[in-house]
Amino acid sequence: MRKAYKILYKEGTGEIIEKKSRFIASFRPVKTEEEAQAFIEEIRKKYWDASHNCYAWILGENGEGKRCSDDGEPSQTAGKPMLDVLEGEEIVNLCVVVTRYFGGTLLGTGGLVRAYSGAVKEGLKSCTVLKLVPAKKLIIDTDYNGVGKIQYLLGQSDITTLNSEYTDRVTLTVLVPDEEVQKLQADITEATGGKANLEEGDSVFFGIHEKEVLLFPM
Repeated sequence: MRKAYKILYKEGTGEIIEKKSRFIASFRPVKTEEEAQAFIEEIRKKYWDASHNCYAWILGENGEGKRCSDDGEPSQTAGKPMLDVLEGEEIVNLCVVVTRYFGGTLLGTGGLVRAYSGAVKEGLKSCTVLKLVPAKKLIIDTDYNGVGKIQYLLGQSDITTLNSEYTDRVTLTVLVPDEEVQKLQADITEATGGKANLEEGDSVFFGIHEKEVLLFPM
């Protein structure tokens, strides 16, 4: 069964200062290792004079692709803490690079862990994260007597109508979360006495951003 998951939809940046060291977190939505590597190189060129450019990425609906790098910082003090934050937020298809400009004071392993993870948390505040929900397009064909009953059911379940066609009959294309498909079909069949024709369409994922429904193909 398909599950909902969260992605980085819009990139962002964030910065913290720790004992005069600057930690700049840069985020980018990515779907492949090649895209992640290209973003890392882009940031390295942008901050060519920095002490370190550490990174972490997570790819795939289930987060099956993961990688991180300390980029010269002591082992396990940068990349892994950054990855831990992303995993804790359960976000996938993203890459983050934390750039450090050394401020002259050593932070110690605990200080580095806090700084790198803190920069990631700060950067996430400026990003847009979407929850993608698995759904099906359901095509409903009905006579005019059934329209009101169907629209009532759709409203009760907060179902999004993607398209409406009014001819001698009415055809509605609606977006139904996977877990609600069978119940809605049964409810519509009962409410219309079996007169509505129901056809399952494409399987998609959808997210809602600023009240707009966004569709993501399988």
